[in-house]
Amino acid sequence: MKFGIDRLLAEPELRNPLEGKRVALVAHPASVTEDLTHSLDALIAAGVNVTSAFGPQHGLKGDKQDNMVETADETDPVYGIPIFSLYGEVRRPSGQMMSSADVFLFDLQDLGCRIYTFVTTLLYLLEEAAKTGKSVWVLDRPNPAGRPVEGTTLIAGQESFVGAGPMPMRHGLTLGEMGLWFVKHFNLDVDYRVIDMHHWLPEAAPGYGWPDSRIWINPSPNAASINMARAYAGTVMIEGATVSEGRGTTRPLELLFGAPDVDAKAVHAEMNRLAPDWLTGCALRECWFEPTFHKHQGQLCNGLMVHAEGRFYDHQAFRPWRLQALAFKAIRHLYPDYELWRDFPYEYELDRLAIDVINGGPAFREWVDDHASTAGDLEALATRDEQAWRDEIAPLLLY
Repeated sequence: MKFGIDRLLAEPELRNPLEGKRVALVAHPASVTEDLTHSLDALIAAGVNVTSAFGPQHGLKGDKQDNMVETADETDPVYGIPIFSLYGEVRRPSGQMMSSADVFLFDLQDLGCRIYTFVTTLLYLLEEAAKTGKSVWVLDRPNPAGRPVEGTTLIAGQESFVGAGPMPMRHGLTLGEMGLWFVKHFNLDVDYRVIDMHHWLPEAAPGYGWPDSRIWINPSPNAASINMARAYAGTVMIEGATVSEGRGTTRPLELLFGAPDVDAKAVHAEMNRLAPDWLTGCALRECWFEPTFHKHQGQLCNGLMVHAEGRFYDHQAFRPWRLQALAFKAIRHLYPDYELWRDFPYEYELDRLAIDVINGGPAFREWVDDHASTAGDLEALATRDEQAWRDEIAPLLLY
């Protein structure tokens, strides 16, 4: 199979419209060809007139570790072109940035989750391109989480840099397809095209979205494995909680929680009692760890590791958003007064709790905190929204 970048390089007729154009590349460390050449180097070697490059959150080099750690603009030391940061002084490309090229090639590896900021970066680029008459091409890449859809829909007024529009947490689209939805939903008058993949099979075993023929390269520092990509639509919510998501360890965002004052075995048992159906599709394993930085730094933590991999993984049964909701609910049941929600500036949102920003509204948090609420209550909300989203995106699917 071939990703969009590989098709663009291999098929001259796809590159022909770039003749005589100034071209910008939006990229990060996972923006590589099938032989692991970075897309910037490969495009220039192929004769494409690349006049600027852009780095999203974590930077073109992918060296910035955490949320709200910004990257500065710089000049590429090899090619002498400007490298603009879309996670620094601005997150929406400025007029100066847009004037640096005629066609913008967007070649980012996504995780299939609304909160991953590359989704919003694509929307902002499309909106600015519509204003300035520029073209945007997405060089499509797989959604490593595949086609499953999960979560409640972001509600109007809750938009943010981790919430580009009314979609669920796990969106089931490639970024090329997401661009089609943005153009349609926001009625954007923009020259948009997708260089689609050849032979991507999102429901095929064993990768279920990620092809065996391609190695995994971290698109951001804490996206270290396919297991993380599968679990992320759930574990990312821990960023809004006081328990640890495993930052400061070698397996970040593959945990349902970790804390020095929470009994993981007891939480697991309570999860089984509350909603055993929500635990299917993966294995949970008790673990111990001591973060070297971030939450609970230097403290011994007890937690639960998610294994959505190997013989434990059932692609259709695994529902990470529900699994994480259940972990929070079990903690709340066992420790009613636990200070679970983290109150801090999250992705430049200063007036809302991070957990509400992450979920696109307060309903998730309110469900966790309401002792009388049941799994069925959240199931009813999510099932309705998930089906509505599937119906909405069905005409846009390219694969």
